Amino acid sequence: MENNLFSKCLFFLCFAIFLGSELVHCSVTYDRKAIVINGKRRILISGSIHYPRSTPEMWEGLIQKAKDGGLDVIDTYVFWNAHEPSPGNYNFEGRYDLVRFIKTIQKAGLYAHLRIGPYICAEWNFGGFPVWLKYVPGISFRTDNEPFKKAMKGFTEKIVSLMKSEKLFESQGGPIILSQIENEFGPRVKLLGPAGHEYMTWAANMAVGLGTGVPWVMCKEEDAPDPVINTCNGFYCDTFSPNRPYKPTIWTEAWSGWFTEFGGSIRQRPVKDLAFAVVKFIQNGGSFVNYYMYHGGTNFGRSAGGPFVTTSYDYDAPLDEYGLPRQPKYGHLQELHRAIKLCEQALVSADPVVTALGISQEAHVYSSDSGDCAAFLANYDTKSVTRVMFNNMHYNLPPWSISILPDCRNAVFNTAKVRVQTSQMEMVPSNSQMLSWETYNEDVSSLDDRSTFSSFGLLEQINVTRDTTDYLWYITSVDIDSSESFLHGGKLPTLIVQSTGHALHVFINGQLSGSAYGTREKRKFTFRGKVNLQTGRNQIALLSVAVGLPNIGVHFETWSTGILGPVALRGLNQGKRDLSWAKWTYQVGLKGEIMNLVSPNAAFSVDWLKGSLVAKKQQPLTWHKAYFDAPEGNEPLALDMGSMGKGQVWINGQSIGRYWTAYAAGDCNSCSYVGTYRPPKCQLGCGQPTQRWYHVPRSWLKPTQNLLVMFEELGEDPTRVSLVKRSVTSVCADVAEYHPMIEHWQLENYGKAEEFHVPKVHLHCGLGQSISSIKFASFGTPLGTCGSFQQGTCHALTSYSILEKKCVGKQRCSVAILNSNFGQDPCPNVLKRLTVEAICSPTTSTDTQP
Repeated sequence: MENNLFSKCLFFLCFAIFLGSELVHCSVTYDRKAIVINGKRRILISGSIHYPRSTPEMWEGLIQKAKDGGLDVIDTYVFWNAHEPSPGNYNFEGRYDLVRFIKTIQKAGLYAHLRIGPYICAEWNFGGFPVWLKYVPGISFRTDNEPFKKAMKGFTEKIVSLMKSEKLFESQGGPIILSQIENEFGPRVKLLGPAGHEYMTWAANMAVGLGTGVPWVMCKEEDAPDPVINTCNGFYCDTFSPNRPYKPTIWTEAWSGWFTEFGGSIRQRPVKDLAFAVVKFIQNGGSFVNYYMYHGGTNFGRSAGGPFVTTSYDYDAPLDEYGLPRQPKYGHLQELHRAIKLCEQALVSADPVVTALGISQEAHVYSSDSGDCAAFLANYDTKSVTRVMFNNMHYNLPPWSISILPDCRNAVFNTAKVRVQTSQMEMVPSNSQMLSWETYNEDVSSLDDRSTFSSFGLLEQINVTRDTTDYLWYITSVDIDSSESFLHGGKLPTLIVQSTGHALHVFINGQLSGSAYGTREKRKFTFRGKVNLQTGRNQIALLSVAVGLPNIGVHFETWSTGILGPVALRGLNQGKRDLSWAKWTYQVGLKGEIMNLVSPNAAFSVDWLKGSLVAKKQQPLTWHKAYFDAPEGNEPLALDMGSMGKGQVWINGQSIGRYWTAYAAGDCNSCSYVGTYRPPKCQLGCGQPTQRWYHVPRSWLKPTQNLLVMFEELGEDPTRVSLVKRSVTSVCADVAEYHPMIEHWQLENYGKAEEFHVPKVHLHCGLGQSISSIKFASFGTPLGTCGSFQQGTCHALTSYSILEKKCVGKQRCSVAILNSNFGQDPCPNVLKRLTVEAICSPTTSTDTQP
């Protein structure tokens, strides 16, 4: 039965480990059923929260909301390039204070999964690798290469040593119960061959040899050697099984949504499908699920990778970019987690018995010797509601859904029946005004000698900049004879520039002549444009712009960025003039960067153009600055950058990130939760800027005189930039008369028929808000979705008055779904729903609070 228990710690050498002067016994092991903590098998629900993608001031709130949402574990990558920006120089301060983050998890009473990598992917710049690593002599990333293995081992040992010194592994009494080495390496092994397999085996053995006293995992690595656990990443992992029968089934990345790239649409994953995927994994024997992401956060500074990944890393996660619960995703998963926990004892004590209930329906039943019983009733049909018979009782299953019965009798949760409210979030104006706009123009015609050099031929951009800036100038000159035919009425010559990525602005004699851009899928692009040259010497200045370094791909450290040519003029009397091997002058970065104009201390180091002249001088390559006071309240804040083009933005010297008002292309026509999910399935924002609002952490602000600095590449209008608040504007609920009610179900109910509890609609606005009006209310058969509800053929006339009486003026309210509440049954023998949309507004002194 359970003779293969690896809780004996055979592979972890965890009979005891010596830490300092104490003998500490191993407390985290595993067997084929689950992770075993202090001798107890656990079904664990985890969520990814990346510490650099929020601020330390946000961590406690994010982690508490995760705990309230039913999570047991917080998962995070470790970001090598953030912690070791140059060889041997480490940074564990501010947003990179890893110890503080782990201790915050511990303080909340949760466990931690530390995914050291140190390759992390994560849509993070260079996949988490520091750029200096690329220039270690003889190095080749993620293969059997001694320079790489030496550097990787050194950083891994650094992190493990740091965690040990703070006693943060569970074996020391800390919260870390799992660690990960490498990341999604399996697909690479097949391409790299024996060298890849040798490296993978070395990495696993190196990690285990560090003696952490907790298990190590490798995700998407089917050949992970014992005792390392191989795990699954993906939208679905219900068919996954580990490579040894004595290892537990772990889902390290259940993708809650998808990332966004500039110029692309917003990808959403319906919570009904996400819940379905999680339950399907659990019913098939899975015991550990991690949502990637639970809170996505923000790619502050130049941390976004891709390239072309947006500054927002919202990921359609249960907690949105700003840390607010995304309803109904947060609440529906919260109820799911409660239902799973009710089944925990049966799940860890038995194997499922699978019984067909129909062509596309089946039951998974877990029955233990101690009498515990849990059942999962699944309907895989994508079109029809199905009524099934189980244990002599009937159950209605919506399409593509699973019901959870913690006692094999009472359904307390169905993945496709959402009871919690939907919250409509909007950006609303704040009371903060941008004051005293001033500008400073980059002078293309003059260079800063401190950062220039010349060379014949075109140089790869990152080799020159070492990624200290997004910007590299390529400048040359051409002499044009007065006899050129285009000077006498002929066609203008064409400049052709081939770039390996990512963006390009072309200046002829100091004037912007045109721009061109790649995409995440096609980084390389070609600029072709007519250029207005004049007799004599002409300056051609090409500003190459990086938009994040690649984070995925075999040996992406060898990929090129910048202008590698050819660069040529066509249409001259001589035909084509190739400039690729001309003498080029290079300037690393912008003059504004060199002068550190973003710093509050350096903002006065140049002569800024003031006042009304700003609106008249909207030129490309312009720095803008203004001051503002922090708005009242505690709502999350953002900058509305819809009037700008492309560039970067800072507040009080801290980088908010890259902005780019690139309009989203895609297909936003439909979205259904049924059927297999893929990112193109549910798109939003087509025809709108991919990202318009940029998160401003309140902790970065002073009460007054906050400095906003922007660098605008294209020459758009800064005077319409504004500070906005993220707030709940309306809440919706749509609940049927007979809805599974987990909140009334207790473990003592095992084997008993559940007493019927009347379902209720629950509504609540945000902090500092109350329900000001009822926009829609119908008890009957209403139609539509939140924001566009309509009355159906059946409607109780008292619907509005009842909801107004019970809810208006309150922050939260609940209404029982009873015929008597609405006077009489509006349509007998018809299943009815109560559907409501309420408007949330700031609380006034006359509002009545519950």
